Amino acid sequence: MDPFGTYKKVVSARSTLKEVLKTCQDGGIVSTAFIYGLENNILDGVIVADNAGEFKAIPKVATTPEEVLEAAGTKYTVCPNISVLKSAVREYGCEKIGVVGTPCQVRAVRKLIKYPIGFRHIPDKISLIIGIFCMENFPYNGLKLIVEEHCGVKMEDVVKLDIGKGKFWVYTKWGETKAIKLKETHPYEQVACHVCTDYTAELADISTGSVGSPDGWSTVFIRTAKGEEIFNKMVEDGYLEVKPIEEVKPGLGLVKKLALTKKEKNLKEIEHRKELGLSVPY
Repeated sequence: MDPFGTYKKVVSARSTLKEVLKTCQDGGIVSTAFIYGLENNILDGVIVADNAGEFKAIPKVATTPEEVLEAAGTKYTVCPNISVLKSAVREYGCEKIGVVGTPCQVRAVRKLIKYPIGFRHIPDKISLIIGIFCMENFPYNGLKLIVEEHCGVKMEDVVKLDIGKGKFWVYTKWGETKAIKLKETHPYEQVACHVCTDYTAELADISTGSVGSPDGWSTVFIRTAKGEEIFNKMVEDGYLEVKPIEEVKPGLGLVKKLALTKKEKNLKEIEHRKELGLSVPY
């Protein structure tokens, strides 16, 4: 079973931008790519998951580096980024759009490019698709229960959320860190996540996530010619520093393990749903 889909190369990387490193989740790849695109006329608008307070996520069309920075960091809750794609074109007048999303959202963007029913004049304006690694996601009320009931922290006191080393981590503005085992969060996952078999956003131009790289760095798959061109320019112009994935720990083996785990587990769920006569992904 292919764990990663098609890609040209995979590296470990992090931003060199101080303003990004202050606010980013890991290596700051998404924020840096969007800032680079806006500053170098590669993009004129990007769709991000903005923070609406207490880690509620809302989709937003960002047209400046400052707006990108405001939206930095992972929210760990559902955010319908694709819902503002038309708005980016029709209200903001964007001609070169960058989109970031989970694997399911990346797949949706690829489908609307191929079959633009209801999205006339949109596909040719999508210039860069960045995907983020995703095992599962949480509806906001589920996320709130995890943080407040299991970790004993009020949402208003949270400054960062993270998933790693088999745990769900909560960082507070008081300097405290709380964590619970990831298996305790499973009841709160979005149900649709259980029939998704894509962990590394296989249809993106560039996909990235923390798994496989050291703290403060991100693992990056460069998948398309477009993604490769933009990524290489970012490195050449000093926006990113890069290490071969073979030289870092825990390395690509852990990414492969998680990607295969998601595929195998959720393929079983799909087969189970078929047996029950329930709908499954096409």
